[in-house]
Amino acid sequence: MKVKKTSWKKGRGKMGVLAPLLGTWKAEAMSPMGKIRCTRRFTSVLGDKYVQLWARWEFGKGAYEEIALYGIKEGTLSFWSFTSDGKRSEGAIASASEIHDQAIAFEAEMPAGRARMIYWPDEEQGFHWAVEAKSKKGWRRFTEHHYVPA
Repeated sequence: MKVKKTSWKKGRGKMGVLAPLLGTWKAEAMSPMGKIRCTRRFTSVLGDKYVQLWARWEFGKGAYEEIALYGIKEGTLSFWSFTSDGKRSEGAIASASEIHDQAIAFEAEMPAGRARMIYWPDEEQGFHWAVEAKSKKGWRRFTEHHYVPA
């Protein structure tokens, strides 16, 4: 079966960087809790002024959800995230060109220190997503998923 190449075409304006992520995506991965399934849905909302992310991780008999909004704050593409465990975070776009020349990254200051999430195209289908923590030696990856269209 021939797999369709990933289209990673960015749109116009500061919000256009998120265009390749629009749609519904799914991933399966192993974690310390066993096999997890994750769905991510990116949708333009509020007159295309924001992109909303709805994400759901399913593992064993449990689930974890996140709702985030991406938008422009003081001229910079930023995000505001809220999770089902009652936590929240916010951050702004950053560079991760060492991962991939088309990577989309966001950094945030978290209680445990600086963290970033990165999206970058897969050469065959979908995209990769990772979360990393900043250490004295650089970025340390602790989660990575490969998403394909749902």
